[in-house]
Amino acid sequence: MDEKIETLKKYVEESSNIVFFGGAGVSTESGIPDFRSVDGLYNQKWAYPPEEILSAPFFYDNPSEFYRFYREKILIDGIEPNITHKKLAELEAKGKVSCVITQNIDGLHQKAGSKVVYELHGTTLKNHCIKCGQFYDFNYVVSHKNDDYTCTCEKCSSLVKPDVVLYGEGLDDSTVSGAVNAIASADMLIIGGTSLTVYPAAGLIHYFRGNHLVLINKSPTPTDSSADLVIHDSLGKVFSCL
Repeated sequence: MDEKIETLKKYVEESSNIVFFGGAGVSTESGIPDFRSVDGLYNQKWAYPPEEILSAPFFYDNPSEFYRFYREKILIDGIEPNITHKKLAELEAKGKVSCVITQNIDGLHQKAGSKVVYELHGTTLKNHCIKCGQFYDFNYVVSHKNDDYTCTCEKCSSLVKPDVVLYGEGLDDSTVSGAVNAIASADMLIIGGTSLTVYPAAGLIHYFRGNHLVLINKSPTPTDSSADLVIHDSLGKVFSCL
């Protein structure tokens, strides 16, 4: 492990345009549950499968059940950035990290101080009325709960929808374009806390043509064999050494 950490430090020192591509494992150490682990949301029992609840058709057809699940399992208030979020923000401030590309929707990278963040799957911090387009923040959705759990617009009483990419919805074109360009121009790509099984997000890493591909994840991924450095350990443990 010590040898791998030293190699990682060497790669960081040699690089000037590092892109970090992260998944659920980045935020689990802040107390946010992931979706696919043994204790993750996809292995808990609900009236409907979580994949169905978190789909666009389900949101419009059954907003009460959507918001019941969303409030209990997705909207987690009071969560703070962990060492990984903070170290990435520090590396950006030092001119090492050019951007963070995340599959997470919690906004913790920005809270830690990262300035350039591509949120592939959207964010819980932004919400809009589906009819009039009125913007609402995280606190509005948390505090404005109707008797049926839904959240509605103060102006027109229509449903408020989180700016989260639900199943059945496409990724935002400008976000994907920015992420692709960042990866394609990076001289180092660090992939962390993701199983690399969720597409199309996972496919973006194939645009990397730089010098060092590093993969940090507790369990093996399909990309391990292509990486210059693979560390099977917690992100917090690794980044605390940088």
